[in-house]
Amino acid sequence: MNGGITLDAGGLIAIDRNDRRVLTLIARAIRLGSRITIPATALAQAIRNPARQARLSWLMRQPVTDLVPLDRSDATAVGLLLSRTRASDIADAHVVVCARRARQAVVTSDPDDLKLLAPELQLIAV
Repeated sequence: MNGGITLDAGGLIAIDRNDRRVLTLIARAIRLGSRITIPATALAQAIRNPARQARLSWLMRQPVTDLVPLDRSDATAVGLLLSRTRASDIADAHVVVCARRARQAVVTSDPDDLKLLAPELQLIAV
């Protein structure tokens, strides 16, 4: 985890559910100064009421957290990945694109879907 972690929507939701495994991973990343990557598409799936999602809102403000937009370059990479794998979940594909670029493990509640998109990724199931 020296390179940090990427969180998918399930990982972000686990934060709000006070999942100790995820909170421990985040605390460790912060302590080590590792980057925490949050694809904007995953955030869109997880955020519902920022005022009530205190842990998630806190994580978004941390200096080690990178919120990655779905810009033109990533949108193209996502589309190509979906075409290659014959998958359809834009958010999952964006998580893969971000994790590959950052060379990070993915904290996910959906390892099977991500494994289909990128079998080489290190996945941390929650």
